[in-house]
Amino acid sequence: MESNRDEALRSLSIAQRHLDSGNLTSARKFCQKSISLFETPEAKKLLAAIERENDAGSAGPSGSTSASGAEAHPSAGSTKHRHAPSSSTSSGAANGSAGPEKAKRDYTPEQHAVVKRVRACKVTDYYEILSVKKDCEEVEIKKAYRKLALALHPDKNGAPGADEAFKMVSKAFQVLSDAQKRAAFDSHGSDPESRFSGMSSARASPGFATSPFGGGGGFDGEISPEDLFNMFFGGGGGGGFGGPVFSASFGPGGFRTTRMGGGFEAPRQRRRGQEAEQPRTSSAFIQLLPILVLFAFSFLSALPKLFATPPTPDPRFSFMPTTQYSAQRTTHGYNINYYVNPREFSKHPIAEEITRVGESNLGPGLHKFEKNVEKVYVSSLYDQCQRGLDRKQQRKEAEVGFFGIGTDWDKVRAIDQEKIEECDRLREMGLLRRE
Repeated sequence: MESNRDEALRSLSIAQRHLDSGNLTSARKFCQKSISLFETPEAKKLLAAIERENDAGSAGPSGSTSASGAEAHPSAGSTKHRHAPSSSTSSGAANGSAGPEKAKRDYTPEQHAVVKRVRACKVTDYYEILSVKKDCEEVEIKKAYRKLALALHPDKNGAPGADEAFKMVSKAFQVLSDAQKRAAFDSHGSDPESRFSGMSSARASPGFATSPFGGGGGFDGEISPEDLFNMFFGGGGGGGFGGPVFSASFGPGGFRTTRMGGGFEAPRQRRRGQEAEQPRTSSAFIQLLPILVLFAFSFLSALPKLFATPPTPDPRFSFMPTTQYSAQRTTHGYNINYYVNPREFSKHPIAEEITRVGESNLGPGLHKFEKNVEKVYVSSLYDQCQRGLDRKQQRKEAEVGFFGIGTDWDKVRAIDQEKIEECDRLREMGLLRRE
């Protein structure tokens, strides 16, 4: 139908672009679409060319495809390992005795090496897992975590043990990125989130790990009735008078103790709390120091402006004469005519400068003012010239249409030869290259 002609030409243009880029499948599809919408000789010729190109590319050296019809296997030098299902699994699936097994994921030798390095570390050796030093900054920890997370993410790494290695890296980052957890880990070397963490081994008896209060925090083995009695009634709950009171409960998680109250705080514990408070205060001051320095620098930089006399603004001007802007002047550079308000201009320091040095001598104030006038004038010319060129281009494209079918080329040449006054003015001023 004639109404589908434009859409058919558009599909034909898309088919031509796909053919030029070597995408024969898409080129054939759009060419056939063009023919179905509106059959044209150009579309038939293009479809024939696509078929010839396809026949030439599909023929092998022997003129036929492989008898087995199997795809070519990737080269052995590929960096990716592809794991094919075992023969027993394949035969079992073929006989219906076993369902299809999920295909194993790919991985590179570098990814496998990262997995082996992380898995070789202890689960609580967090610095070794992230491969950072113990005194490193938080930025280095985040950088190391991002690098390892990208290398070990289950969606990207299919090496054996990658999931476990990713969990170890995530756990290490979770501990070391938290200041309190990192400090607890550095002090006792165990998982700070575990209920057995922070236990002191200095006063631990065989089979019993003591808590920081002197009472039971967890057990490595069995506990005797004597130890249990002494823990609750024999001063094991805080080291004597005023110590904390504990309650005990048994459950699926083992033996648990809960601190219910306490007496006075030991002097050594108070000192330890005060010492911990001092680094936090100094750390906050160090973090605020750059902001304080920046504020002081900005304040000192603004002092001269506060006491300086503000500059007098330039006189107002116009490129067209009006009742208000009636005094004509001409710039010394590009000889551009402009108009100023005579009353305002006569009271401006530039008028005093002209009176002092003369009209023929260009003073610094007048030079700066006229440079601004010329800048505004040239910028306006550039904008109008560009809009004129854009309008010409749009008219030409509308006249040519698709593939130039039925185009009046004399009219197109006439559009090309049309003059744009603003562009010609810029060429006269030497600011635009002549065609």
